Amino acid sequence: MNLAAKNLFLTGPPGIGKTTVIQRTVERLSVVARGFYTRELREGSRRVGFSIITLDGREGILAHVDATGKHRVGQYTVNLQDIERLAVPAMTPRSPDELVIIDEVGKMECFSEAFRKAVIAVLDSPNRVLGTIAAKGSAFIESVKQRKDVSVLTVTPSNRDSLPEELAAKLR
Repeated sequence: MNLAAKNLFLTGPPGIGKTTVIQRTVERLSVVARGFYTRELREGSRRVGFSIITLDGREGILAHVDATGKHRVGQYTVNLQDIERLAVPAMTPRSPDELVIIDEVGKMECFSEAFRKAVIAVLDSPNRVLGTIAAKGSAFIESVKQRKDVSVLTVTPSNRDSLPEELAAKLR
């Protein structure tokens, strides 16, 4: 595992535990972190969308089956307003010591030009980034993964339980 880069992104198939690894890593750190997580929205056993939850407790809708708009991924319509109202400001560091959490750099989030610009700005900043990134994606997603200051780690069933401690040791 290459943990030498300033910016660490986790990738892997949906449901493998990328967000859980990040949450467990942040719990082990004594650094100030800002940013956001995404979470599935369910009605009973049916997934109906995804929410954005900032580390300071604000919440909004990333995408939903009942939303309207022009940007769609499968059955979900992407909510650019909440991405730009919540995710973008949440990942803008206030000091160079803050760890920035970006969950995730994916197809839905990348519909927002403001989001893409904020990702580049924070990657170019002195701040460390811990995030998740789509396994496959647009030219923008691929360009993030190819940066010299980015390491991409694949989460698997065999490493997901040990990754939080390994990542926390690197980020301390």
